[in-house]
Amino acid sequence: MLGQKKKISRKEIKEDRLVTFYYEAIALFEEHKKNILIGAGALAVIILAFVLYTNNKMADNEIANVELGRVISLYDSGSFMEAIEGKPGTNVIGFKKIVEMYGSTENGEIAKIYLANSYYALGKFDEAEKYYDDYSGGIDLFKSTALAGLAACKEAKEDFKSAAELYMKAAKITEENVLNPKYLVLAGINLLHSDNKSQAKEIFTQVKKDFAKSAYIREVDRYLSQSE
Repeated sequence: MLGQKKKISRKEIKEDRLVTFYYEAIALFEEHKKNILIGAGALAVIILAFVLYTNNKMADNEIANVELGRVISLYDSGSFMEAIEGKPGTNVIGFKKIVEMYGSTENGEIAKIYLANSYYALGKFDEAEKYYDDYSGGIDLFKSTALAGLAACKEAKEDFKSAAELYMKAAKITEENVLNPKYLVLAGINLLHSDNKSQAKEIFTQVKKDFAKSAYIREVDRYLSQSE
């Protein structure tokens, strides 16, 4: 007489599958061990390189911040050429050198804006345009400033259509920028200069509606009359 079959519980089935999976995993690892270890080593190298790169970039950003602090007083006082080139015989290296050495950091990106502003103040619009256009930092207010700076360069070259477009872009970067009404008014003025009175009128009307308390709308009515 055959013995009665023992009923296997669900728990035992699970345990048996787990054991099977374990030994299959061990066998798979042994079969591909060399490739797995090589891959793990490569991954470790990549992670280490990333950590070192990040740490170096953070250190460079701090150095750029210190260098900016040394030169900013020259900029504020209107000594733009010294602010650009630095002061020989001192530890003030100037915006140009900061950009060359640390331009890929956030503070290096900020230095590009100050460098461009300095060139613009000296009437060197091509140089200013170059650094405004090169800004790629992550701060919205500086993104707006870069676009507005480009617009000002176009305006100085009497490319009023491009200037208007860039001012409008600058005003759209962030709602937090208190200069947005100014940028829009400047866009409208450049549209007037490019004989686009209808769009200029739309912009001036928008400014009056959206920025009624802004100091930048004081002359909007005068420009509105010119857009008729």
